[in-house]
Amino acid sequence: MSRVCVIGAGAAGLCAARHLLVEPSVGRVDILEQAAQLGGTWVYTEHVGYDDFGLPIHTSMYKSLRTNLPKEIMGFPDFPIPESDKSYLPAKDMLAFLQMYADKHGVTSHIKFNHHVQLVIPKAGPSGELWDITFKDLTTGASETREYDYVFVCNGHYNTPFIPSIPGLKQFQGDVMHSHDYRVPEIFAGKRVLVVGAGPSGMDIALEITSVTDLVILSHHLKEKPQTVFPENLVQKPDVLRLEGKKALFQDGSEYEVDVVFLCTGYQYNFPFLHETCGIVVEDNCVEPLYKHLVNIHHPSMCFIGVPYYVCAFSMFDLQVRFYVRSMNGTFSLPTSEQMTQHWEEEKQDRAARGYTKRQAHMMGPDQEKYYASLASEAGTKTLPSVLTKIREESSIRFLHNLKHYRQDIYKIIDDDTYEIISNGKREILC
Repeated sequence: MSRVCVIGAGAAGLCAARHLLVEPSVGRVDILEQAAQLGGTWVYTEHVGYDDFGLPIHTSMYKSLRTNLPKEIMGFPDFPIPESDKSYLPAKDMLAFLQMYADKHGVTSHIKFNHHVQLVIPKAGPSGELWDITFKDLTTGASETREYDYVFVCNGHYNTPFIPSIPGLKQFQGDVMHSHDYRVPEIFAGKRVLVVGAGPSGMDIALEITSVTDLVILSHHLKEKPQTVFPENLVQKPDVLRLEGKKALFQDGSEYEVDVVFLCTGYQYNFPFLHETCGIVVEDNCVEPLYKHLVNIHHPSMCFIGVPYYVCAFSMFDLQVRFYVRSMNGTFSLPTSEQMTQHWEEEKQDRAARGYTKRQAHMMGPDQEKYYASLASEAGTKTLPSVLTKIREESSIRFLHNLKHYRQDIYKIIDDDTYEIISNGKREILC
């Protein structure tokens, strides 16, 4: 009977626990969560910086956030988000959904809250590899080390800010902040703000803060320029060439005086609790070596749930967990270490040939359906319906070109391939 440690009680950790708790080959499941509640990145707090225990605040949630994908593709395959008259939900509704999911499947009672993982280290056991995991009860200050057969790393990847290399950034004479620490727009009242990055958060926040700022400069290198009509006090610019004093100089030769450089530049994978003997290296945001972005090739009794991005996240977590649990219980066998290494190297070469950078090693987007199918095929389990990726693609296009109003669209899944969308009162069936 295997002993399993799940690190983190966000959506990925809850999903892992949900399947592990009903797996006959698993005898014990410990879920270690450093916060006082479940939900991970979906937990909103006004606090930034460090918590009461001196740990970095995990969540990057801002007060007004609503999902940037419709709820119809954000649930789990066996546990959809309940019906409502809106497709795009506020964060508090998503948090309530995760609480409902955890309660329904008996996960909540197994979570050790306020337990901070300090060290994960592999060791040889009498019949194979084992893991020593040291964790601290933050409420008592006591540390403990326990032995496990498997480790599920589910600590999320929207908590450690990525700071780009912009010449002059360190010497900038105004304020510099990252979207990780953004909560409400009022902090920018009357200021000229340079927003660097036009991902979901960058675009959303740039639009939101136009209500209080004198000027917002949205700097990005999107290949397809958004068709959204922004307020007059927002201008779009290409990448920042450099910063001088309080001046930003752009690649098109223009320059602006700004009070704040606001970095909406994403996050980097961070696993500070992994001992170097775990064999996992993060370089230029590429986590390796991972088989199918999931299995630690050096130590296959460790898996990482939720590394790929630009995906249907909760459904992908579920598929990854089902894949890995089936490898644990002998439904199928993982390839040899050499075979997994070869697969990973070939995938990296293929991605490079198609123009992906190393930093985009785990970006799925157009590759996601193929990725889901490869997991399901190898594990002999059900893949995700194509309607999920179709809706995701449709929503992403509408986000880019109708940022002000796309969240008013209402979606309905008809079958595994077909969906309905109501936009501006018009109903359309797409497949």
